[in-house]
Amino acid sequence: MAAARRLFSFHLALHPREPARPLATAATAVAVPHRRGKHDAVACKATGKTKPKAKAKAANKGGERLRRRPLEEHLKRRTRSAAAFDADLYGRHGHAHHVPVLLGEVLAAFRRPRPLRSFVDCTLGAAGHSLAMMEAHPEMELYIGMDVDPTALEIGRGHIEAFLAGREANGGELRAYTHVKNFKYIKQVLGSLDESLAVGSSGVDGILIDLGMSSMQVNRSNRGFSVLQDGPLDMRMDPKATLRAEDILNSWPELEVGRILRDYGEESNWQFLQKQIAKAREMGGLHSTGDLVKLIQRKCTISKGRQGWIKTATRVFQALRIAVNDELRVLEDSLHSSFDCLATGGRLAVVSFHSLEDRIVKKTFLELIHGGEADDEDDDLTLPDIDDEDEPWFNQRVQGRNGIVLTKRPITPSQEEEKLNQRCRSAKLRVIQKA
Repeated sequence: MAAARRLFSFHLALHPREPARPLATAATAVAVPHRRGKHDAVACKATGKTKPKAKAKAANKGGERLRRRPLEEHLKRRTRSAAAFDADLYGRHGHAHHVPVLLGEVLAAFRRPRPLRSFVDCTLGAAGHSLAMMEAHPEMELYIGMDVDPTALEIGRGHIEAFLAGREANGGELRAYTHVKNFKYIKQVLGSLDESLAVGSSGVDGILIDLGMSSMQVNRSNRGFSVLQDGPLDMRMDPKATLRAEDILNSWPELEVGRILRDYGEESNWQFLQKQIAKAREMGGLHSTGDLVKLIQRKCTISKGRQGWIKTATRVFQALRIAVNDELRVLEDSLHSSFDCLATGGRLAVVSFHSLEDRIVKKTFLELIHGGEADDEDDDLTLPDIDDEDEPWFNQRVQGRNGIVLTKRPITPSQEEEKLNQRCRSAKLRVIQKA
């Protein structure tokens, strides 16, 4: 390995063949909406008079919503983090670019069972989670930060630079590296530093994947992620990628567009929207986020706040973003690769933001610990409730021959965190430990 450069000698690995250079040898996310329940589905339809039969049907559905709501609220409370909210922690590591989600819970996930001497943040962003992890683990010797978005990585790298400067003054050492890479390349990145890290003969102690978009991505209109700002229909996480949302809307087969809205956006009125998008092509197509939002606004029943067109638009934007970045297939492949890179006793934590992601994480975790296909009916595999003051988050665990799923049910943000950061409300944390 090339000798690490001293503090402030930073270099991004922008070219795929160029090896990453160390940050320093020093003393050392729009949120995507959660899967909607049937109680908050929004009607998206052509304007016109509502038939009496339709009104009666809607009234019946309304009664079902009221009856179902107490159970849904109970289930949501059951998975909430019971940890005491540390406002000072969020104050130190949150900033204008991004507020890290489930920060206290993520830190707790890596307190045990082994010292955290090596850590990989697969979605560096503004480095909120990474900085908190470095601060909590002075024993850390190797840090790797990855992000497919070079702009986000540059911001995070700057924050790490400032932290390393202070750590150097206290006499500690930490080799820190950043890579402009999608987390699906985690084996390649680790192998470029030390082959044993990639093949699992030694492995790393901890890996974090935060699947949410950061505020700095959502708030930039030129990225095309926001339903509230007019910009190009882009939605690429990797600016070097070729496929854009505009290409899908204007060029892909009509049935494929509908499938994307149905499968990736879980949009109940996907057929109607599919037809409207096809009609828009005849009028010149859709070329900006404003064009797409206006199409949805014209054709959707509008009610107050998030119960109106914004929910439908958010689902449509989510579907397009997933398709543009092939997010679900990349996620499943990356979970397998990340688990392979863990040392014995190492942990992988994943923060997801909608049901499609969480479903993949849950299913893949079970497959990983059992070495094959997993069945969602895993009650017989669940270990007894564990009363552990050091790890109150993991009171129900699922044991397998290859590891332990520490979160049979995902951890969701506390009410205090939701008040601080509304974009975290749909976040879910799942953690797996390698045997």
